[in-house]
Amino acid sequence: MGAPRKPIVPVPGKENILITSALPYVNNVPHLGNIIGSVLSADVFARFCRARGLPTIYVCGSDQYGTATETKALSEGVDPATLCAKYHAIHKEIYDWFRIDFDVFGRTPTPEHTAIVQDIFSRLWKNGFIEQRETTQAYCPTHSSFLADRYVEGECSICHDKGARGDQCDACGNLLDPLEPDRDASGNQETKATGWLINPRCKLDGTTPERRQTKHLYLRLDALQEEIKPWLASVEKGWSANCVSITHSWLDQGLKPRGITRDLKWGVPIPTGLDGLSDEDYAQKVFYVWFDACIGYPSITKTFTDAGNPDGTNWEKWWKNPDDVSLYQFMGKDNVPFHTIIFPASQIGTGENWTKVKHLSTTEYLNYEGGKFSKSKGVGVFGNNARDTGIDPDIWRYYLLSRRPETSDSEFKWEDFIDVNNNDLLKNLGNLCQRVIKFCQAKMEGVVPEHDLSPFPALQQHKEEVNKQLRQYNAELKGLKLRAALSTVMSISAMGNKLLQDNKLNNQLLAEEPDRCRAVIGLALNHIHLLANILSPYMPEKAQSILRQLGVARAGEEVPAHIPDTWEANALKPGQAIGEPELLFTNIPAAKIEEWREAFGGEELRKQKQLEAEKAAAKKAAKEREKERKKQRKAEKAAQEAATLAIRPADARPAAEVAADPSEPAQPVVN
Repeated sequence: MGAPRKPIVPVPGKENILITSALPYVNNVPHLGNIIGSVLSADVFARFCRARGLPTIYVCGSDQYGTATETKALSEGVDPATLCAKYHAIHKEIYDWFRIDFDVFGRTPTPEHTAIVQDIFSRLWKNGFIEQRETTQAYCPTHSSFLADRYVEGECSICHDKGARGDQCDACGNLLDPLEPDRDASGNQETKATGWLINPRCKLDGTTPERRQTKHLYLRLDALQEEIKPWLASVEKGWSANCVSITHSWLDQGLKPRGITRDLKWGVPIPTGLDGLSDEDYAQKVFYVWFDACIGYPSITKTFTDAGNPDGTNWEKWWKNPDDVSLYQFMGKDNVPFHTIIFPASQIGTGENWTKVKHLSTTEYLNYEGGKFSKSKGVGVFGNNARDTGIDPDIWRYYLLSRRPETSDSEFKWEDFIDVNNNDLLKNLGNLCQRVIKFCQAKMEGVVPEHDLSPFPALQQHKEEVNKQLRQYNAELKGLKLRAALSTVMSISAMGNKLLQDNKLNNQLLAEEPDRCRAVIGLALNHIHLLANILSPYMPEKAQSILRQLGVARAGEEVPAHIPDTWEANALKPGQAIGEPELLFTNIPAAKIEEWREAFGGEELRKQKQLEAEKAAAKKAAKEREKERKKQRKAEKAAQEAATLAIRPADARPAAEVAADPSEPAQPVVN
């Protein structure tokens, strides 16, 4: 990556692009699913927008507040700030290795963040969208602390998965509360917005939590629902079906007030001095991390656009400018409600003219070799050990993006990973570049030859066909169809190989049809130049390598990509010297499949698969037993009915049967 980018502000009258990827929680190491789900996908789109000449900033950072951080800091014997600094550096190092080109990768614990969070809350309070409640909260008597929702575990009351957390059930995707709702004086259960945990237990020590009373603040989503609906209708058209479904499931159930404070020390404090809000009641509380985390997007933006200026307002030119700015947000599907309901509701409730999400790109889950990623069990490839394979980051980028789980879950497989490198990349793209550049160096003195396409209709047709694919590529990326656009890149690469094959590029062509040969080489070099530019959002360093080979970039220099509307095939002019050929890709031996499979959780993965198979078999057996029981009950019932009919006398038939029997005389009507 090049030097740090200077801050910019939106340009009036232009399409200004503001991009965010979900803030990764700081106290863990991201696995490949986390990377493709947010930061890598957003990076591709940001690079595309810049290459299209659009004013663009890409904002991300680490989400650092919350009980999870406090608890992990305690286990490591450090304070939360020290822990966060350590893991923030780990995240940044991983993203740098994957060549993620943020404009800014910040963090939530900053003065800018505190100021903006408190300002938003204060406006919500003054506008009547915050209410106070005295609630029952899970309290662990063993370590004398209120428990954050995610540190209570148990059985989901909705789908009955046994491993649900007190904030969310990963099995069914519903948000939960850690305790079953209280009952009112009449014995009726209070209405709750979500499900809850059955048989809750403290995640840290297994203790059954106690119910204790405490006062908390709630965001009145119910009062904002009618304002959310028309906004949502205006923007959801281009969202994925799953994203729309998740959002509407909340609305269809009716939005309910949601708690936004927690009994913690590590977080944004509740502002003081607000009319009607007791400073004393909330002195030991902070904002819930999922209220303030999304506000991290504008606060991190401010640390970039207004660095060193606490009173600066350049950030507002991005975040309070919906007429000139389009906001694109990237995340995994588990983050959807916070970005489509809670954050927009907070923005709307302030009464200010915020830039709200317009385009939202979500992913499903990336699984690993038929199992699931597990850091604790060493299953799967995590960001900090991808480099251990010795494979270039651009290969990882390409593979992950080619398997991006856009509409359904996808699978990481080592066999596919190697196949992609050896076939898609080496034999298609690598072969094209090597063949053309080597030929030009060896037979045309290493310069773009003088050439004229007009005598060769097939070459003109090639231009038209490539431009058709280019238009498709631009439309796909603009529509956030990243996987399809990458496939289109490789189709354009294959068209380049077909160009060489159709014209039989070799020494004989040069000797017998020199004009055609020069035209083919001139067109092919420009074809490769286009490929470098459209490949750059996906494989930035390989794109730079191609540009160096074409003589466009010098060693150590990074040339900005440019993706045109139309390919004119004239970027490389006759007489321009090209560079030396470089190997873009090398063959990966098939033996690496088992080596890497074993290195990244082989034994544990086998155990995981065996356990899943046993669960599936047990479930199937239970269904079969239930089916057999139903069959047996049905047979027993039929036998009982048959026995009853056998012993019933003829005149004991029900009256309805007698009345319906035409052989019986009608009874006289008695008045």
